Amino acid sequence: MTFFPYLSTTLTFIFAAAVFNRYRQRSGMHLLLWAIGLVFYGLGTLSEVILGLTFNPLVLKLWYLTGAMLTAAWLGMGTVFLLIRKGNTAKTLTWVLAAISLLALGLIVAAPVLSTSYDVSAPASEQYKDIISRNGLMIFLTILLNIYGTITMVGGAIYSAFLFWRKKVLANRMFGNILIAAGALAPAMAGSFVKAGLVDVLYVSEFVGAVLMYAGFILATAARPEPATTAAPAD
Repeated sequence: MTFFPYLSTTLTFIFAAAVFNRYRQRSGMHLLLWAIGLVFYGLGTLSEVILGLTFNPLVLKLWYLTGAMLTAAWLGMGTVFLLIRKGNTAKTLTWVLAAISLLALGLIVAAPVLSTSYDVSAPASEQYKDIISRNGLMIFLTILLNIYGTITMVGGAIYSAFLFWRKKVLANRMFGNILIAAGALAPAMAGSFVKAGLVDVLYVSEFVGAVLMYAGFILATAARPEPATTAAPAD
């Protein structure tokens, strides 16, 4: 196993703390939901670190729940809350996501462990199907949550960037949203790298995703410079 999961875990928890601190300062439910999603991201990569050292079926289940099921959906939910300001649509979707997440938790806790044979040198995403018994509902929720998360987060970021571009304002937020969209796509493509046998690229993609999203967040939330005031002419 490479050192990238260590870097991803450290950076993601720092990122989550920064987002939560901004939530404490300025409120905004989208920030809280992003922080929750980032904690899930960090728990997923932390699970990879542990599984790269020793096998524990509970840690593998934690990896599946947070990394494979919940991360993208909760990050995307934050974007939905940012974009949909009117009515109760965003709140309703958040409660629905919370209920589905609790169902996912119950399913993964109850899922039988078929085997304890695990190769610490290989990623969890290559082995979990032979160890955790997944029923049809768990598989369906995994697909549903990832599709919802990818569409809402990436689509929302692209839509926000388009709005700023069209209005010719807040260029920092436009480019920040582009980086966030690119960062969200990086780990979403990780499964393709595993199927191609590019295990190291999987870990790199998770780290690159965290870096791009953090950079995009910093850029999008950067304070705009105050316009210079014209000094009054001397009498």
